[in-house]
Amino acid sequence: MELDPVDKPFVPATDRRPRMPEPPPVRLLTVDDAHLPAPAGIEVDLDGFYVGLFGFERDEKSEFPVYRAENFRLIFDILEPPIARDDFRPLRIEVPSLEAAEQKLIEAEIEYTRQRALLPGRESLALLDPAGNWVEINEGRPVR
Repeated sequence: MELDPVDKPFVPATDRRPRMPEPPPVRLLTVDDAHLPAPAGIEVDLDGFYVGLFGFERDEKSEFPVYRAENFRLIFDILEPPIARDDFRPLRIEVPSLEAAEQKLIEAEIEYTRQRALLPGRESLALLDPAGNWVEINEGRPVR
């Protein structure tokens, strides 16, 4: 089987549709937008943690810290200390590579705990964010 000879080179047509921005490489494992408490004055630390380490996108339109993941938003409610917490369940975040996230935590000198799950081969990282909220980092595995 051979291809027919071509008289002129192929030139693709330009796509005039508006380009959609790529979603952030991180997902929240929640059923809706997540709300977490935070004391006033740590917005810069939150930006460094969520945007710098994990790849969230900061929503600049909001007066409170709001971070966008691929599927939902992470919204911080600024409260005056002391902050009363209803529960201590971690916010679960899915990243493309657990090893890369662990390396970033090591370079930033942030303490974390490696946890093994009930299923073989499933591991996660547990740590506190700058606001004192528990965060659990999981590796997202694509469905093939």
